[in-house]
Amino acid sequence: MGWLEAIVLGIVQGLTEFLPVSSSAHQSIVGQLFFGGHDPGAAFTAVTQLGTESAVVLYFAKDIGRIISHWARSLVGRVPRDDPEARMGWLVIIGSIPIGVLGLLFQDAIDTSLRNLWITVAMLAGFGIVLWVADRVARNTYDLSQLTWVDGIAFGFAQALALIPGVSRSGATIAGGLFLGYKREAATRYAFLLAIPAVFISGLFKLKDIPGTEVSWGPVIVATVIAFVIGLAVIHWLLRYVSRHTFSIFVWYRLALAALVAGLLVSGVLQP
Repeated sequence: MGWLEAIVLGIVQGLTEFLPVSSSAHQSIVGQLFFGGHDPGAAFTAVTQLGTESAVVLYFAKDIGRIISHWARSLVGRVPRDDPEARMGWLVIIGSIPIGVLGLLFQDAIDTSLRNLWITVAMLAGFGIVLWVADRVARNTYDLSQLTWVDGIAFGFAQALALIPGVSRSGATIAGGLFLGYKREAATRYAFLLAIPAVFISGLFKLKDIPGTEVSWGPVIVATVIAFVIGLAVIHWLLRYVSRHTFSIFVWYRLALAALVAGLLVSGVLQP
């Protein structure tokens, strides 16, 4: 992987990680379309996600610090176990279990067969429709202070669907929250918090795989830093956007991208 490819893919990662459009799908499509038909691979995608997830940590630093502090103090009885921040700590931990377990069980498929672009096309279109339905039936009633244990686990299973490229981690988690009756902004915020353990564990786990690929550390670092800077700006924009708008624009984008990629696959421009 050259420097130009790393820069472009870092920009793509930063722009798409938090939008419900699937960053892994965009990495695969852009890598193949503009850089000699090469999929950058699951390891590169997971490591560059460390950049965008670091942006989440910075943006929510005060919230995260408060959650960790209250959760830790609740363990020794210095804070009530039903304290809202302590509960959120437990909810993030419990909600992260599904993607962790399923990620380990299906690791080989995630790295290989599930990266087939026909699967990506199906997921882009299929979950675009799911997001549209979720947006239409959403009651927009609950905020995060009303998050229950059962709903927290349900959010976690929704997030786990993003192990399939084309689904979108934020898209699946937000759609799950909308189906459960949570407000758009509340579902989006919890999607960000819930992704932190999963992305950091996955990215750090995949660090060991980089030396075995065609990617050198220099381009990976550059892509990760670029993803961090752009991702931070996207978080600011998205949280303001979802408080006033539906997700329709992302639904139409997903359907259009699925149709485009399907056409490129049929014509032989892209290879599955």
